[in-house]
Amino acid sequence: MSRRIAARRSPIHGNGVFALVDIPKGVELIEYRGKRLTHAQADRLYANTSDSGHTFLFTLNDKYVIDATSEGNIARWINHSCTPNCRALLEEDEGGDPRRDRVMIETLRPLRAGEELTYDYGIVLDERLTPRLKAIWACRCGAPRCCGTLLKPKRKPAGAAKQAGKRARS
Repeated sequence: MSRRIAARRSPIHGNGVFALVDIPKGVELIEYRGKRLTHAQADRLYANTSDSGHTFLFTLNDKYVIDATSEGNIARWINHSCTPNCRALLEEDEGGDPRRDRVMIETLRPLRAGEELTYDYGIVLDERLTPRLKAIWACRCGAPRCCGTLLKPKRKPAGAAKQAGKRARS
């Protein structure tokens, strides 16, 4: 199989992941990999780190978090955008083992070679969303309708679908 994506410096923020070839809509590009931690383990390891504005944690399900800081792959470098071209999909284990659930990154539209992959992180903090935290978690996507922060409001809109999302520790 030929390589379709690669990591390199990003104009959005730090590292990013880019299409090496044209990629059609609806393609599962890569699994978001990392060490599985319980929520309690992640809380202990990353207590009070929401001030960093950086996370490689991904909420997998009610029991587990993926920590791409350890055992992660290049999916951890995919940046956030308010107008994403990819999405994170939760694939539940057929045998019902929550530790074996996976997060896959799928294209929302066709991508052109050289285009940076992005998805909406959907970060939810347990603490109050202060102007200071919103500034720490500022969005740099540059989209015309950028919401200005990677953080999601506490209240979900009625009928909102459950979607995989990155998680910051509080």
